[in-house]
Amino acid sequence: MSELSAEITQFLYLEARLLDDRCWDEWLACYHPKVEYWMPAWGDDDCLTSDPHTELSLIYYPARDGLEDRVYRIKTERSAASTPEPRTTHMLSNIELNNATEDSCEVRYNWCTFSHRYQASDHYFGHTCCELVKTDDRWQIRRKKIQLNNDYINQVIDIYHI
Repeated sequence: MSELSAEITQFLYLEARLLDDRCWDEWLACYHPKVEYWMPAWGDDDCLTSDPHTELSLIYYPARDGLEDRVYRIKTERSAASTPEPRTTHMLSNIELNNATEDSCEVRYNWCTFSHRYQASDHYFGHTCCELVKTDDRWQIRRKKIQLNNDYINQVIDIYHI
């Protein structure tokens, strides 16, 4: 594994761990202020929606302030739907780098999240495509598109599930 590949992989592991540990402010710092964070919905069984402005999305934030609002609601408990599970584990695999340079990279990886609450365990899985940029000697996510493959779930999906 190249040094750049190892560095980016460690960054992705850090972002996942910060969600597990509920380190919300540190997690937000992983995101560029102009990040596009998007999880399209399935239009049917094998076709995702393709435009967050005209079609349904499970989550869409055109900039980091939308993520900041989610975190504010989670931290202040101002939304009953925003109660992270106390036991969460994010697992990443098959991390692939494309068009990598010293200050930008496109990444695709698979993920699975396990959570436990009220004596029940749930899991979510899919893959993510990201554009990473290096800002002030640290990586940040500039664009994130999340494909949730098991979208028939019993609750509202939120940032800590994926």
